[in-house]
Amino acid sequence: MTNNSRHASSYRDPSGHIFVDKGIVKRVIFPSYFSQYEALQSSGFFQKAFQHKLLIPHKELEKAETHMYIQPEQIPFFTYPYEWSFQQYKEAALHTLKLQKYALQHNFSLKDATAYNIAFHNGSAIFIDTLSLDFYTENTPWRAYKQFVMHFLGPLVIAKYHGAEFLKTMSNFIDGIPLKLITSLLPGKTKLNPFLYTNIHLLAKYENKHQEENVQERKQASLSKKGLFNIIDSLYNYIKKLQLKEQSEWGNYYQKTNYSDTAFQQKSHIINNWISEIKAKTVIDVGGNDGTFVRQIPSELELALVGDIDNNAVDHNHYLVKKNKEKNMLPFVIDLLNPSAAIGFQNTERSSFVERVQALQPDVTLALALIHHLSLTGNVPFENSAAFFASFSKNLIIEFPKRADSYATRLLNAKAEFKDQFGHYNLENFEKIYLEQFQLISKKEIPDSERVLFLFKKK
Repeated sequence: MTNNSRHASSYRDPSGHIFVDKGIVKRVIFPSYFSQYEALQSSGFFQKAFQHKLLIPHKELEKAETHMYIQPEQIPFFTYPYEWSFQQYKEAALHTLKLQKYALQHNFSLKDATAYNIAFHNGSAIFIDTLSLDFYTENTPWRAYKQFVMHFLGPLVIAKYHGAEFLKTMSNFIDGIPLKLITSLLPGKTKLNPFLYTNIHLLAKYENKHQEENVQERKQASLSKKGLFNIIDSLYNYIKKLQLKEQSEWGNYYQKTNYSDTAFQQKSHIINNWISEIKAKTVIDVGGNDGTFVRQIPSELELALVGDIDNNAVDHNHYLVKKNKEKNMLPFVIDLLNPSAAIGFQNTERSSFVERVQALQPDVTLALALIHHLSLTGNVPFENSAAFFASFSKNLIIEFPKRADSYATRLLNAKAEFKDQFGHYNLENFEKIYLEQFQLISKKEIPDSERVLFLFKKK
């Protein structure tokens, strides 16, 4: 097997790296990790971790003296920590702790606890870095403890006090939120909380005092396995209880929509018929709220990506995914006026939102109750939004609220002093401009509403 080029995100671990071979993600393992791999394999750890859905399953492809190739179960679409809702972020943190505890029970330990080692796949969080598991050494601290605080505990606690919006800043801190910044953002009263003082403030204090030394080794120079279990359990119990106390405009959108029941059902019926005609297997809904319309689709979808700008809506969708055991739906947080950029070294470690969707090539894009926000709130010209959707959409189902629609009217009234600049916002102009990028397949008025649905196919 030819060792293709190392993936841009996989350069930190000398034990091996991932690469893409003819569209398939594979991993090469070097001899420095052979003893750990063989111990994990022969002890049955891998098989049990796969069964418990703690670690992404893999199969061995080839083994030689100089290398080994394995192929992990393929994940069709990756979302990143800055695209997770609060509850998703919590699940990722708790999953990391579950795997660490399970590893300790079998005399192994995680040497890495970065949030980027977690993906959401088949409706749940899964740990994806096989080479993060190492031998446990008696009376030593958890090597990844500080990293866990910077990637998980710190961001979640800050989000508790300042809102889920803070989680988006993880895109600026690919190696985790610095401890000094975490402590500066937390209220002074958190220093009176023994758990937060020990796991955040004291840790930051040691780091500031001993910047050139290993912080957790000074703090936990000798730590028994029982003491380590206690730390893992205390982290787990604290994070599990964390909750947000914020309301949002869109969290209960479908309870206060300007749709009548008739319009709602007719809209769903039209969408379902079109998706059936397209024979779509992969769908992305870029303003899907809590996934209501995607769940109405009777066709058997292989993958449904449902993004929304609102954390509470995505949280509720994530809750429904867990409750209904929906393996094909992936909720995520996205602001279409500022979608996730490519970040990391050379801007290639983490792909942009558009790059990832283009690679997936979904059969259909849903943009429902969205264009008036892009055009009237974001001032995005129709030419620009059409080019944006055309960049990744084979087919586009888009809803246009006319000027008389109550939501569109409200947004237009807010622009009253600039009303001369928004005369372009009308059905005829929208259709004319979108036809420059797309072919019109069908167009239907939604009964009992001031909205029109379009089915476009990319030219």
